Amino acid sequence: MMKKSISASKASLVLFLCQMIFALDVPLDSKLLEELSQPPTITQQSPKDYIVDPRENIVIQCEAKGKPPPSFSWTRNGTHFDIDKDAQVTMKPNSGTLVINIMNGGKAEAYEGVYQCTARNERGAAISNNIVIRPSRSPLWTKEKLEPNQVREGDSLVLHCRPPVGLPPPIIFWMDNAFQRLPQSERVSQGLNGDLYFSNVQPEDTREDYICYARFNHTQTIQQKQPISVKVFSMKPVTERQPILLTPTGSTSTKVELRGNVLLLECIAAGLPTPVIRWIKEGGELPANRTFFENFKKTLKIIDVSEADSGNYKCIARNILGSAHHVISVTVKAAPYWITAPRNLVLSPGEDGTLICRANGNPKPNISWLANGVPIAIAPEDPSRKVDGDTIIFSHVQERSSAVYQCNASNEYGYLLANAFVNVLAEPPRILTPANKLYQVIADSPALLDCAYFGSPKPEIEWFKGVKGSILRGDEYVFHDNGTLEIPVAQKDSTGTYTCVARNELGKIQNEVRLEVKDPTMIIKQPEYKVIQRYGQVSFECIIKHDFTLLPTVIWLKDNDELPDDERFLVGKDNLTIMNVTDKDDGTYTCIVNTTLDSVSASAVLTVVAAPPTPAIIYAQPNPPFDLELTGQLERSVELSWIPGDENNSPITNFVIEYEDGLHEPGVWHYQTEVPGTQTTVQLKLSPYVNYSFRVIAVNEIGRSQPSEPSEQYLTKSANPDENPSNVQGIGSEPDNLVITWESLKGFQSNGPGLQYKVSWRQKDVDDEWTSVIVANVSKYIVSGTPTFVPYEIKVQALNDLGYAPEPSEVIGHSGEDLPMVAPGNVQVHVINSTLAKVHWDPVPLKTVRGHLQGYKVYYWKVQSLSRRSRRHVEKKILTFRGNKTFGMLPGLEPFSSYKLNVRVVNGKGEGPASPDKVFKTPEGVPSSPSFLKITNPTLDSLTLEWGSPTHPNGVLTSYILKFQPINNTHELGPLVEIRIPANESSLILKNLNYSTRYKFYFNAQTSVGSGSQITEEAVTIMDEVQPLYPRIRNVTTAAAETYANISWEYEGPDHANFYVEYGVAGSKEDWKKEIVNGSRSFFVLKGLTPGTAYKVRVGAEGLSGFRSSEDVFETGPAMASRQVDIATQGWFIGLMCAVALLILILLIVCFIRRNKGGKYPVKEKEDAHADPEIQPMKEDDGTFGEYSDAEDHKPLKKGSRTPSDRTVKKEDSDDSLVDYGEGVNGQFNEDGSFIGQYSGKKEKEPAEGNESSEAPSPVNAMNSFV
Repeated sequence: MMKKSISASKASLVLFLCQMIFALDVPLDSKLLEELSQPPTITQQSPKDYIVDPRENIVIQCEAKGKPPPSFSWTRNGTHFDIDKDAQVTMKPNSGTLVINIMNGGKAEAYEGVYQCTARNERGAAISNNIVIRPSRSPLWTKEKLEPNQVREGDSLVLHCRPPVGLPPPIIFWMDNAFQRLPQSERVSQGLNGDLYFSNVQPEDTREDYICYARFNHTQTIQQKQPISVKVFSMKPVTERQPILLTPTGSTSTKVELRGNVLLLECIAAGLPTPVIRWIKEGGELPANRTFFENFKKTLKIIDVSEADSGNYKCIARNILGSAHHVISVTVKAAPYWITAPRNLVLSPGEDGTLICRANGNPKPNISWLANGVPIAIAPEDPSRKVDGDTIIFSHVQERSSAVYQCNASNEYGYLLANAFVNVLAEPPRILTPANKLYQVIADSPALLDCAYFGSPKPEIEWFKGVKGSILRGDEYVFHDNGTLEIPVAQKDSTGTYTCVARNELGKIQNEVRLEVKDPTMIIKQPEYKVIQRYGQVSFECIIKHDFTLLPTVIWLKDNDELPDDERFLVGKDNLTIMNVTDKDDGTYTCIVNTTLDSVSASAVLTVVAAPPTPAIIYAQPNPPFDLELTGQLERSVELSWIPGDENNSPITNFVIEYEDGLHEPGVWHYQTEVPGTQTTVQLKLSPYVNYSFRVIAVNEIGRSQPSEPSEQYLTKSANPDENPSNVQGIGSEPDNLVITWESLKGFQSNGPGLQYKVSWRQKDVDDEWTSVIVANVSKYIVSGTPTFVPYEIKVQALNDLGYAPEPSEVIGHSGEDLPMVAPGNVQVHVINSTLAKVHWDPVPLKTVRGHLQGYKVYYWKVQSLSRRSRRHVEKKILTFRGNKTFGMLPGLEPFSSYKLNVRVVNGKGEGPASPDKVFKTPEGVPSSPSFLKITNPTLDSLTLEWGSPTHPNGVLTSYILKFQPINNTHELGPLVEIRIPANESSLILKNLNYSTRYKFYFNAQTSVGSGSQITEEAVTIMDEVQPLYPRIRNVTTAAAETYANISWEYEGPDHANFYVEYGVAGSKEDWKKEIVNGSRSFFVLKGLTPGTAYKVRVGAEGLSGFRSSEDVFETGPAMASRQVDIATQGWFIGLMCAVALLILILLIVCFIRRNKGGKYPVKEKEDAHADPEIQPMKEDDGTFGEYSDAEDHKPLKKGSRTPSDRTVKKEDSDDSLVDYGEGVNGQFNEDGSFIGQYSGKKEKEPAEGNESSEAPSPVNAMNSFV
């Protein structure tokens, strides 16, 4: 492969010359451009600072054009770069573009450096910019230990990002663990350096997943910092603070920005309330239309900055307590920018010219010149060239003076490099305008005759009229610099031949063109204003006169738009006619006449007025036509004519022709055709062997006339049938036959007597001969003894006494179907949820279907509910899936049930055999509502609730939820109380209720999936109609703080009772402490209590035979507005949990005993079992049960950690682990109904955390999960 290439093309040369400013103008003539020599010009190059992807090939662009095509070379880091010595580097053909192969083993870092391209031909050398190649970098975050940030509410906080230094720098953003952007506001925002600033922290800022992300766009990678934890603690009251600046620090700072860039200034302040930021420019205004505020006004953004934007910018942070400010001194510098860039120069030998290179910047840039890529000081001398600072002056140039010059303008902030060539050409004159070109103009208009030319030195142009005429001069002509001759006012006598002559010192050339002056187009009869009555007719004239050699076109417009698409508008040669004028035709009508050289128009207005009233007209349907006549009788056609009847003031729109076949269907008239109302004769097509009679019916807008009298009869001759029967089909009715059916021809379609049908058939794809029979007066034929469901080719041909119809087309039919032979295989069921499953199967081979595959049927039925052992007959359900589908959804399943299904293929005959029954089970769902809720035995302060279990438990019931609330006399609801009841309970006595109070109860059951629908009931406690014989104290309540408790109660009995309060530490055997209540108050404050201690309390009355209230228990702690009872400290709850734990332990022991005996245990047997295992008491130190030991293998049931949040445990190494018997935490039944999995975990691995045990859960953990 050639690594050095040249580039040249005609198209690029055209673009090149478009951009040049010449001393000579070079016309863009393709033939001329191919012949002109010119130095190289760089047309495309890579950017100066070129950051590349280290994973992809590096492409350094360098494209150039010139004549002859240039060659290319490269330097790297200032020295020649020999690409032939590096196998990884190639140069594109006909181009200077380098391709460095990184993807096949090269390393991008090895090719870092400064590259420059040179394009050279015999007329000079152009150079590219210095292209700095650097591979992009996206380094990883450095490891660091991040301490949690503990911040007091209201304080400021800065979370540092400190991203790794990449090339180019990364884009920074903050997100959480869920990859959601952290919300930002005036209080919380990200700074320009990527840090996250909090002006003041709030409790909602507490989180552990403040994560800084760095996105490196060049390599499309994102790096993540370790999450930062922030914990905000509250200390009341929160102190408000006046603003202080978090960034920038101090009172002043400086900022340098380059001209044309975007200036970004930032101020972020701390304070409470959150400060508001305001920006001003000292001694001036912020520039309008270029100033923007971002990041909640914390960032000032000024685009396209210039030196005038230098100055002091002040940011002021303010809240209600004060303000803070910072002044940023901005200085705008400037990299070099062009004032006048050097432009290409084309000169003739001996001419003078200049190249000017002027640039500005801050600081002022230095200007240096190069010639053909070499500093001009050491370039070959040229006596015609003189350098004067930013200008090169050329005097009396020669062809050897052609070269490419480079101007370099540079300062400390950058550089500009521009190529401009000097091209010295010596060319004889050329005329580029085609010879004998014809120009046509209208008389009294200007005429422009072209004479495009080129030559070097620039030729002189002269014009002559005629071949031997004198040179043209005078005011009647205008001579343009580009050679064009202008005749300002052309007359008819200006017509003729004109000669253009171009000459310079190298030669002379001439060219002839012709001019024709045409007569103008005129409208000699213009349209006129018209007033017309509604429903009348109007016409506009537009008569024109034009040059006979020009072809005019006439266009009519209405209101400067196209005419309506309406047949009432008739456009003639010289006029426009509007029929049956309506109000919407009112408007302006314009006639436009166009030729290839000119255009004229004229307009007129049409006004539509109402027509005078006319007598009422009676409209009716037309009278029937009469005098029907048949003429021109032929074998297949006849001409029918008639005379129309009276139209009765409504024009006849059409005539309907009907016929009667007296031979086959006498007395029955058929539609033949219809014709427009203006037509009274029609040529009718006829069929053979038909005895025709015709009649005609007239139609207008009112309706149809009566039929005319019939015409004379005309009997056509017989002929072969023209067509064959339609709708031919072949469908078997039995497995061994083929039933061929067709639609018989109508009587007139027979075309003659003796109509019969030739029925032919043969088996498809078998080399058989056609079998045929001829039948008559039937439309069906049965072929017996066929194979089952094979394709047949079938055709039915009509024939009569005169011969056969044309050869019929063949159709494909099938012999009879039989039941499918095989069942679908590989039936699989995927249970999606508790009521939906998806079934898959493999399709059966088509050969075994033995018929048209119609689909598959899925039979499925419920075997039993897994929550009950009883089985009941359930009707099978059927779902049909059309076509060759291999899966389907089974909706409407019952949760926690065992199902069976099978699949059968279906064809037109019926169903095939069933696949083997597939058993699947649905998971638990939520239960239905309890079957009933009864409330009995109402007393003064209690009610008894009884209920029935749900009709459809849909799983294993875990508990019942009872909620109730009182209802007052205005039907307002009181506070709602919720109680959780074990699943094995069926009744409950509610105590401590208010007497004579209505309560509303809400009751529902729960499984492990969730709560089912609820049942509601209302009941009333009875009214105490008789005064109690003895006083009583009830509803003792406590409100406890750290060292005191407020005791209150309700008293029923004689007045002026003296109360006392007794209390003591709960569970202690110490004597009760007694406090006397002053007066008859119903409350008392106990003081001097120990914080965090459970106390028992009761209230009594002096002198009432020791009458006391029931005991209440409370625990000191933070003060509460009302009594909050912790269910875990209630005696009944502790007792219930102990009973449940004991029951679980008994079940585990029975499970191990039955398993070691090799048997399974049904739930019924488990409930009836009375095993007496050894149960160790609960340990005092951690509250767990002691280990249980099996007498046979002495394998302990080890104490384990609480079941993880996803309710899974790791499998024990022991083969006796209960995990082996379970199906997961849901608890499944085995096929015999035994309950095995309710105490075991899923057999899944889980990442170990800390010292967590991987053993099966202990009974206590099972109890905790239950609770």
